Amino acid sequence: MARFDKLTENLARGIARGTSRRSLLAWLGAGMTGAASIPLLPVARAATPAPEAPHGPHGAGAARPAVVSGLEQDPGDRTSCDYWRYCAIDGFLCSCCGGSVNTCPPGTEMSPITWIGTCTNPADGRAYVISYNDCCGTSSCGQCLCNRNEGDRPQVRPQSNNDYNWCLGSESSVYNCSVAAVIGVALPAAK
Repeated sequence: MARFDKLTENLARGIARGTSRRSLLAWLGAGMTGAASIPLLPVARAATPAPEAPHGPHGAGAARPAVVSGLEQDPGDRTSCDYWRYCAIDGFLCSCCGGSVNTCPPGTEMSPITWIGTCTNPADGRAYVISYNDCCGTSSCGQCLCNRNEGDRPQVRPQSNNDYNWCLGSESSVYNCSVAAVIGVALPAAK
């Protein structure tokens, strides 16, 4: 027991020699700040239950309205990997799995966190910002696998990387398929 006491005493004295009260307070402050920022993360916000909505056309239990592209010309086969909106997609196409290019199949939910890409519509030659959302809740669809990496960035830039399981922000982390919704016209590149 005397060796244990001596070891503890030497350890405590070594820590006391190498640290100060200010550094201890700095560590405690950093820890408290870090702990207080956890609810600000998107995954933590998505995991909290949503307030009950009134019953009605878009009330509780009703599907959210689909994101509409607003494009007059939207050419291409939406079940083909060559469809123009799929320029940065990685996963199974929801348009082959019971959903559409904008909506998840029944029984799944759209992840609130997303990655984005910029794709050029061949009909009008304009670049559009595309939001790629994973649909989550049931096992993988297994149809129409598409892996196009145009504009894909390293994983250190997650908002532009398609290799993550984005279902981590929804109730279920089980991936089913991916949608490609147009969210706006891309700004021209700076020269």
